[in-house]
Amino acid sequence: MKLGARIFKTGLAVILSLYIASWIGLEPPTFAALTAALAVQPSIYRTFQTIVDQFQANIIGAALAVLFVLTLGADPFVVGLTVVLAIALILKIKLEPTTIPIAIVTIIIIMESPDAHFIEFALSRFSLILLGVCSAFVINLLFIPPKYETKLYQKLLDVSEEIHRWLQLFIRQSADHQALKKDIGHLEEKLVAIDSLFLYYKEERNYFMRNKYAKARKVVLFRQMALTTRKSLFVLKNLESRLGNLHEQAPEVHTLLEKQLYELTAYHEQLLLHYVGKSHVEKTDPTKSILNERKELLFNQLIVLRDNGTLTSEEWMHTLPIITQLMEYQEQLEHLEQLMDSFFSYHTSENKVKV
Repeated sequence: MKLGARIFKTGLAVILSLYIASWIGLEPPTFAALTAALAVQPSIYRTFQTIVDQFQANIIGAALAVLFVLTLGADPFVVGLTVVLAIALILKIKLEPTTIPIAIVTIIIIMESPDAHFIEFALSRFSLILLGVCSAFVINLLFIPPKYETKLYQKLLDVSEEIHRWLQLFIRQSADHQALKKDIGHLEEKLVAIDSLFLYYKEERNYFMRNKYAKARKVVLFRQMALTTRKSLFVLKNLESRLGNLHEQAPEVHTLLEKQLYELTAYHEQLLLHYVGKSHVEKTDPTKSILNERKELLFNQLIVLRDNGTLTSEEWMHTLPIITQLMEYQEQLEHLEQLMDSFFSYHTSENKVKV
């Protein structure tokens, strides 16, 4: 069982809301705790946005609850009608759908037992709801702040290394086809998770203007890292789908493909390590020269083999897309290197890597 930071923050938000509600005398404090548990979000920005949206949604819910109780009473049918109208109105003004559950809780809590002091009762319940939302924001802001840069980099590094291992095994005909096919699905799921993590990182706001531009450059850099990793997976999928044809290629072509893949994966790993200061990007110049020379050699070899009849038309059609994908992978890597060079060359005092 894995207990993440969000789980602990949810518990802390519940504790804080219960203590504050009891301290200021709002009853029952469990309503504040319920709202706090629902309001915790994976990032500080999203928690702040939740407060803004929840405040509006709760105003809608509370206003409709009070209006309908005063005019139509608190019959179960009226409660259900109020919930339907609140949901429709929240969606109409394009608030986040995640605000709907707490707005519904607000309506039900306010309409549960109207009495002679209904307005005071409604205000008390509404205050409990807002207390829970604010408690969640305070906890998310002060305790265990998310380190999305570290998480994002580590996941990109892990997925890239896993793809590179499969590429090396595959080109040497050592990969188990069934295991590879299964693992490709897992790798795609990991890249989807990386996309979500990148969105959280992108959403996080800087509280100091001096960090604004450095953060913007990092966002561009991480986007390219993710694109390059996705391209390496696309190369692996392309190779997997042409398993039989590739291994039956002429030895000259197969040897060149093996060497090209080896250099590309090494180039990729070197760039990722350069981001955390474990590799010098200047050392990639010989690698790029080798890659460019071998790329031309691969094309020339294919043309020679096709012209002399060694390579059939079908083999040509299967080999050409692989070489094209390798070229695109190399272009993505070169673009990543350019971005890294720019990142570390300008405004170096702001470009601190927090990994």
